[in-house]
Amino acid sequence: MGVFKKWEKGISLRVIQMYLIVITVIMSGIIVFCTFQLTETFMRIVKATEEHIELEKAAHELMDASDYLTEQVQRFTVNGDIRFMNEYFTEAFETNRREEAIRKMSVNNDTSAALNDLREAMKNSMELMQREYYAMRLVIEAKGYTDYPDVLKNVALSSADAALSPDDKMKLATEMVLNDNYYDKKDLIRKYMKESLAEVDKLTQNIDAYELKSLHNELTITRIVVVLQVVSVLFMVWLTSMLGIKPVLTAVDKIRADSPIPETGANEFRYLAQAYNKMYAAFKNSLEHLNFKASHDELTGAYNRTGYDLLISTMDLNSTYMMLFDVDNFKSINDTYGHETGDKILKKLVQILKNSFREDDYICRIGGDEFVVFLIHSTEMKKELIIGKIDQINKALENPDDDLPSISISVGIVHGKQVDSVSSLFEKSDAAMYESKKKGKHTYTFYDLPE
Repeated sequence: MGVFKKWEKGISLRVIQMYLIVITVIMSGIIVFCTFQLTETFMRIVKATEEHIELEKAAHELMDASDYLTEQVQRFTVNGDIRFMNEYFTEAFETNRREEAIRKMSVNNDTSAALNDLREAMKNSMELMQREYYAMRLVIEAKGYTDYPDVLKNVALSSADAALSPDDKMKLATEMVLNDNYYDKKDLIRKYMKESLAEVDKLTQNIDAYELKSLHNELTITRIVVVLQVVSVLFMVWLTSMLGIKPVLTAVDKIRADSPIPETGANEFRYLAQAYNKMYAAFKNSLEHLNFKASHDELTGAYNRTGYDLLISTMDLNSTYMMLFDVDNFKSINDTYGHETGDKILKKLVQILKNSFREDDYICRIGGDEFVVFLIHSTEMKKELIIGKIDQINKALENPDDDLPSISISVGIVHGKQVDSVSSLFEKSDAAMYESKKKGKHTYTFYDLPE
């Protein structure tokens, strides 16, 4: 009975952790003892396969190097940045991964067939370089570069190509390394690469049958021990899931549903649930006492400054983003189109914000054309998600499907973890928003967001 009563009160996660450590150490010791028996057989197999793995790496290196050269020459022909040309020749003449791949394949007498295919791939790669040299020479002539590798100085342009304008030379250079003929050659290189890898795979499969049989027998014994460990670990995982993970997942669902958290699971989680439920009750009690008109903006339906003050005073900053939105050139819009049009734009902006964020998030109008969005339940940084939403909002505002003028927004973003007070949260988001204004508006700024 005492055990069941203790279970009902919740078992400590510290106790579970201790048992996990003890069981893991014991079973790991048994596993180590069993695997020691596998070592001698395994090492013989490893020695045979390591050579073949190196051969596979060598084959892949040639293709990787060829693709790298393609990438650099394509970049160079597209934008003319000489840095890409330098990186191209660093790979071709200094790194020499293709030549190194041929050398590695040549040291094994059993790889003659794979080596022949690899040499064919190398041959075609070298032929492809002549096209790439010509394309780079076109870019050099178009850009007027004077400092470039000697090998390109020996490349002579045809009279017709030399007479082209700089723009046409750039266009021709790009076409030469992006057209079907170029990629047909690349496909031929890949064909020989695949054939070389196929030959290497055949070598890898030629492991002595006796060694494999010995390994199989020894592995059977090890499997039995592993099964015993798995059963033990699964039990502990189940216990951990029931007392820790399941209550947390249930709590997340309840939070999303705006409901109290069940006080179940381990002791530590029950303590957290009780604390949350107290805050939840206090928060709900405060919201219920707010009159809708007193807490919401009449024009847009967003929370007004009063609602904003209440929300921010009860919010968990450690799991909240604050985003400060400001409509660019709003005064000019009012002056040009009238305040009625300005009001319609503000209402439209709030509707777009509601469509872009979750129902759980809060949208507040704190000034004439200044809005705040609280992105809640965000304990981790969500930079890419926020950037996507802001770009989506600006796109919708820039391309209206109504009679309203095109507008844009500037945004400052701060996560509650970055501040130590509510006032500091607004100050930093305001500073980030004005930094967006300085950048030329129509953009966003994260305040000192950690990498």
